Amino acid sequence: MAAKILVLGSLNGKIESAFQKLATLHQKQNFSFAIVTGNLFSADQDDATISRLLSGAIQVPVTTYFTVGTLPLPQAVVERIEKDEDICENLHFLGKRSITKTSDGVRIVTLGGILDKTVIGGQSKEQHLPFYTADDAKALRGANTTDILLTTSWPSSVWTNSNVTLTPENQAAIASSAEVADLCAALKPKYHFSASTTDFFYEREPFFHPESTEGESKYVTRFISLAPYGNSVKAKALYAFNIVPAESVTTIPQGSTVSPFLSRMGSKKRTAQNVDGYSRFSNDHDQGRGRNKRRRGRSPPPGPDRCFFCLTNTDVDTHMICSIGDESYVTTAKGPLPASDHFESYGLSFPGHQLIIPLPHEPTIRAMGEDAEKTYKEMVRYREALQAMVASQSKHKLGAVTWEISRQSGVHAHWQFLPVPIELISKGLVEAGFKVEAENRQYPPFEEVQLGSSVDEVGDFFRLWIWCDDSDVSIRGKELVMRFDGSIRFDLQFGRRVIAKLLGLESRLSWRDVAQPLQEETTDVEKFKEAFKPWDFAMAGT
Repeated sequence: MAAKILVLGSLNGKIESAFQKLATLHQKQNFSFAIVTGNLFSADQDDATISRLLSGAIQVPVTTYFTVGTLPLPQAVVERIEKDEDICENLHFLGKRSITKTSDGVRIVTLGGILDKTVIGGQSKEQHLPFYTADDAKALRGANTTDILLTTSWPSSVWTNSNVTLTPENQAAIASSAEVADLCAALKPKYHFSASTTDFFYEREPFFHPESTEGESKYVTRFISLAPYGNSVKAKALYAFNIVPAESVTTIPQGSTVSPFLSRMGSKKRTAQNVDGYSRFSNDHDQGRGRNKRRRGRSPPPGPDRCFFCLTNTDVDTHMICSIGDESYVTTAKGPLPASDHFESYGLSFPGHQLIIPLPHEPTIRAMGEDAEKTYKEMVRYREALQAMVASQSKHKLGAVTWEISRQSGVHAHWQFLPVPIELISKGLVEAGFKVEAENRQYPPFEEVQLGSSVDEVGDFFRLWIWCDDSDVSIRGKELVMRFDGSIRFDLQFGRRVIAKLLGLESRLSWRDVAQPLQEETTDVEKFKEAFKPWDFAMAGT
């Protein structure tokens, strides 16, 4: 279903009049949401207007997203964001560096601010200041694809091969960067929006990415930069359009040009090898991704800004992500249970300890509501892909276990995946190991049952999948479930503890004790991605 979107140029403090205009248009057009490019506030924004906005006296008529422009956000707004994430009803801060999926299914990748060339390496930690680093832009390539790319800076040389006139004066006034150009070339968005700092509107003719158009699907980008709202020369400051999320383009629009970034990207493919991580992926931390969760009157659990599994977390690593799908993603565990060479005799040159993490910031799959089924299905698809990879790499000498701890009091749902030798499965040692450990801890017994997406499960549970691909083994796939309630103090290390005993790796039980140097982590991730490439459906775009 198409989403109708309105995009506005920099408001530069003209908040009240802009939202009044938006209300009038929304009444006629019924927009799905709106986006403000550039600066929402001005450098000398009056306190009275900000107070009225925060109090709800200035009404925002439809869900509206914004990011950092060329100016820092007012302190009162920063305080509201840090406390609540929503400025007021319907006004949402996307963050300076973020990946967002709207309720309409529209995917938005955001990079606010201008490039800070004084920072040689690393990502910026401050979400509210108007600058980004080269690593900020590089990290966002891990999104793989997006419907909309929103940046404050223009991509450098976007006007190359264009027949749309851009005067020397306007070109001189543009803040552009090669990093944004590389990001656009990597993500191939359907729409790329930016903001003009002076009074002019620019809409480049569409450009296509020929290295990605070998099949039926085409990747075509429309770059648009809006003039400031309320500008004196009445240059275009509003842009409305319809978009169908994830819809494939089968024909290149007439008048399109080749991508202006070919000289920069050469023949690089849009693959998961360019994916960068966003979080410190420990495996005893059930936290996650989400946004705009208002929790008043109680101490909230860690939100997306502090969640180790949130793609919007600013305290992040840049190298652990392996694959990002539409609803979930795969990462290598930090401090993996097996060492890098543990399964070397089986054909694996990496630990194989992976996490499958849903994108929504919810404690359980059930809590995802209408997204539960599709998220679960993609997570299963990742699990099956990992199983197939392990079986192939080991010449069917390795099976796998995957486990889930589903707790209403948790922070972020996730599954842990580990290879195990087939003989441990065939002899029943894996199943017995989990059952004995449960008995020793006086946990409830395991049941063999298939919960599916678990949308009908109202209580907490531990779920285990045991799998191998060997015709001589009777257990090819088994799902075991242990249900428990608040009277049980469940050990979050339960799954890792059992597998550590089975593999003789008790000394590696704590991930913190076996955390690797950055270079070793990076090497393991790259080796995994190379092995997983034939099964990575996200990279294949299927």
